[in-house]
Amino acid sequence: MKRRLLLMIVATPFLLMACSGAGKQSGSAEQVKLEEDNRSSEEVETDEPVDSVDMADVMTEDQSNNTEDPLSTYSSEKIEYARVWLQVIGNKGVEVLNVRHISAGEKLNPYEDTSIGYPEDVIVLSGKAMADGVVTYSGNGDGTIHVYDIPSHWPTSEQIEESMEDYTKGIVEGAEKISVETGKEQEIVELMGKMDIER
Repeated sequence: MKRRLLLMIVATPFLLMACSGAGKQSGSAEQVKLEEDNRSSEEVETDEPVDSVDMADVMTEDQSNNTEDPLSTYSSEKIEYARVWLQVIGNKGVEVLNVRHISAGEKLNPYEDTSIGYPEDVIVLSGKAMADGVVTYSGNGDGTIHVYDIPSHWPTSEQIEESMEDYTKGIVEGAEKISVETGKEQEIVELMGKMDIER
């Protein structure tokens, strides 16, 4: 009995040390696991560095999309005059492009009292010389125009088989509706620089 008691007294400190050591090992294992988890979450949250080449491509694309329209500084009227001239007459090398406005009601043939008047406001585009070309038209505001076939030289009443009233009425009724194309921007800009607009 005494021997058993003595063994228990001697063994107790060793048992306590073993339990304490196991606790320490268990605690340090948990600590290591926590540190590994923290490192993993930091790696997930860290953003990858931005590729500088890709950013350069994006900036270049944005700049190309923001390129200014060369026609944006000109009035829509001037752009229309140039487009109509280039499409109907096609004379890109004209020295001067004269622009004249005629109000509705003014006579087609200003030299004859029996001539009828224009049913709407019209615009006359002409070069410096008669050979450069002439076009008389009205804009419809939808990308189309009505072109009036006004003669370069008006005939006298004796030179036509009908009255001047009927002759000019035929011109109004025969006005041709055409769609105006956008044309080439550089040609339009050059032509707008040659305009002499009469008000």
